[in-house]
Amino acid sequence: MHLGRTTLSKFLIQQLEGIEGSRDLGALLVDVAAAVKTISSMAAKGALGGLLGKAGTENVQGEQQVKLDVASNDVILKSCDWGGLVAGMASEELDDPYPIPAEYPRGRFLLVFDPLDGSSNADVNVSVGTIFSILRHDRKEAPKVEDFLQKGIEQVAAGYAIYGPSTMLVVTVGKGTHGFTLDREVGNFILTHPNLRIPEDTSEFAINTSNARFWEVPVHRYVTECQDGKSGERGRDFNMRWIASMVAEVHRILVRGGVFMYPRDTRDPEKPGRLRLMYEASPISFLVEQAGGAASTGRQRLMELLPHQLHQRVPVILGSKNEVERIVRYHWEHDKGIDRRYSSPLFNERSLFRPSAT
Repeated sequence: MHLGRTTLSKFLIQQLEGIEGSRDLGALLVDVAAAVKTISSMAAKGALGGLLGKAGTENVQGEQQVKLDVASNDVILKSCDWGGLVAGMASEELDDPYPIPAEYPRGRFLLVFDPLDGSSNADVNVSVGTIFSILRHDRKEAPKVEDFLQKGIEQVAAGYAIYGPSTMLVVTVGKGTHGFTLDREVGNFILTHPNLRIPEDTSEFAINTSNARFWEVPVHRYVTECQDGKSGERGRDFNMRWIASMVAEVHRILVRGGVFMYPRDTRDPEKPGRLRLMYEASPISFLVEQAGGAASTGRQRLMELLPHQLHQRVPVILGSKNEVERIVRYHWEHDKGIDRRYSSPLFNERSLFRPSAT
């Protein structure tokens, strides 16, 4: 394939060869790409488009919605409900699955999406994105909530769009992770980043340190090691990043490596994690694994988690394989009670972020 000449449509024809329902799956991905183009245009207008600021409504999680979030949700629904490709859709912004209108035929796939990841950044002109996942639905009946509750390993496709200096669409159908850049002059997504690979080693991590007082001991252990730099156990300096947009964090990791952590914490026993399994963690994990990275809760591979709720939240640790495996090992050692270093009063005096007793 000649870079700069391969459009998304041409690429999908080759990538989907041998996959059941390839024609419909390709058409659905093209519909999603069309929605992304519209959202990109709305986001690029900023204040000129009248879509900045709060919408005055809350989503099912009790979070304040922004106008661009609501508009993006409507764009995806209207782009994908009419073509006979999906049997139903579920959005982070809707309490329940979106039923396909009776006048439209139902298809063989389910579309699950976060219409505007990092929406709190929209008002300050920082990169935001869209995340989506495609699942199979081979039953003739209209899907119920249970039909959406599939493990990440059952996804047939996943991807995200990032609305930054350029708009990019990053996609996997289980044959690697590939990036396309929107050529605004011709309106096509062009293959610019084929076969993205995450370096196994990294010296960069992303975590929200304002939550440090709620972290579990294994996360304190890892972050403190990174902050100790050359003088510490790791013997090298690390850089820390935090954008508050999962798509932006993951895109950086796919391009140059790194680790992203939104770990389990102790704030609310009912919410051990903060990110949504179906709308964020599963599709992003699919992309990361297809690029040679790893994704875990700290205690379990994210792609093997069986959802029990549509809006279920989970801890997320993903990125460069060797660093993720190290963090998983720290969780294992802590759970087995074989890591004693963090019970030392000396550590508590030296550490910038003191570990909790949990």
